[in-house]
Amino acid sequence: MSEKSPQPRRSPAAGGRPAKPYRRPQKDPVRMLAFEALRAVDERDAYANLVLPPLLKKARQNESFQARDAALATELVYGTLRRQGTYDAIISACVDRPLREVDPPVLDVLSLGAHQLLGTRIPTHAAVSASVELARVVLGDGRAKFVNAVLRKIAAHDLDGWLERVAPPYDEDAEEHLAVYHSHPRWVVSALWDALGGGRAGIEDLLEADNERPEVTLVARPGRSTPEELVEALGEESALPGRWSPYAVRMAEGGEPGALEAVREGRAGVQDEGSQLVAMALAAAPVEGRDERWLDGCAGPGGKASLLGALAAGRGAFLLASEKQPHRARLVERSLAGNPGPYQVIAADGTRPPWRPGSFDRVLMDVPCSGLGALRRRPEARWRRRPQDLEGFAPLQRALLREALSAVRVGGVVGYATCSPHLAETRVVVEDVLKGRGAGNLPVAAELIDARPYMEGVPALGDGPDVQLWPHLHGTDAMYLALLRRTA
Repeated sequence: MSEKSPQPRRSPAAGGRPAKPYRRPQKDPVRMLAFEALRAVDERDAYANLVLPPLLKKARQNESFQARDAALATELVYGTLRRQGTYDAIISACVDRPLREVDPPVLDVLSLGAHQLLGTRIPTHAAVSASVELARVVLGDGRAKFVNAVLRKIAAHDLDGWLERVAPPYDEDAEEHLAVYHSHPRWVVSALWDALGGGRAGIEDLLEADNERPEVTLVARPGRSTPEELVEALGEESALPGRWSPYAVRMAEGGEPGALEAVREGRAGVQDEGSQLVAMALAAAPVEGRDERWLDGCAGPGGKASLLGALAAGRGAFLLASEKQPHRARLVERSLAGNPGPYQVIAADGTRPPWRPGSFDRVLMDVPCSGLGALRRRPEARWRRRPQDLEGFAPLQRALLREALSAVRVGGVVGYATCSPHLAETRVVVEDVLKGRGAGNLPVAAELIDARPYMEGVPALGDGPDVQLWPHLHGTDAMYLALLRRTA
């Protein structure tokens, strides 16, 4: 085709109007960036929180790409991922084929368009035209017509109107109703409801909290930084105190943590308050006798290890941070660099440890898990995980807890933690290990101790002795902690 626009021609039909000249599709940098991020999540099983920052950094090299553009791109990516289940149900009602027969790139454009129509204040005509233009760029004119037709059907109702049409009534199928309304897989709704207990209000509050944008929370590592320093650097109008941790500062306006000197120097870091509370509780639990050697047995990527290292340094204790994956061990090393107290980072398998039994006074084992407690931060994980994944984690979680109890001396304390509230990854694991169920009987004796007193001031911690934090109750990730003391 010539670079020059062709002249209008007459329609072959008598009296026909001139055909419109061909117009090249215009690239919208914001929506192109969002589309690229969604494709990476879909094609490479990437995580949006890892994919998006480099895409935004590249886009900012163009001076015309403003802060508001970055904010919109971020909202389009995370909003689309969080609401994917709801949008899939709506799109399915607007197409004449099963969604599995719609090409994934087409579905990504439709989902982005649906979010603009139903989840933002973007005017309807702008949401449709921008999405169709994106489709022309990335899919071609033919499929752009399909996108246009589907989005115009979606635009006929608002989100509430669509939910009334595509979600079953609560009284007929409560779990499926909640799954569609709150955009979670049904099995996740069921698992979270089992872990939470209670009636409809609690589970709806939790699912809604999972779909909210999480705050950025900083930790001022004790002995290296202070919350006051972070507040001063952020400005009082942009900083909020932590809800529960004395080391926490919340960034009220979002912002870029890496712009803070304390964060660049490793004296502070980004760390959810629930993660801070887990490390603090382990450090606060009393041990019998000496308190000189601490172990973080699953230390990557280093957030809890850095806080533990700072707390250990304040008591003159040594921290060994162990991580199986060498690249994650390097992240731990970077996170601990500059720690004022003695520490060592090693790459080792916690189920086949190089240390001798009974070597430590305190042990933290934050085990690999499904990550269902961090769906606010990684919304794509809810669609990626499957119930059978838990079967793969189960033997590893039990083996790591058994080795943790073997690694601690008599009178010492172990903290078993997960970023999942699923009962199969939390209380069931602890009970099985203590009762010797499953492969590998526990070669030592241990007892549960009440973890609640060591999260002082934190409400709604349940009946104990273990603790489950919740996004809707505590504003944290859904961290779980059980504290165990070795008795023989």
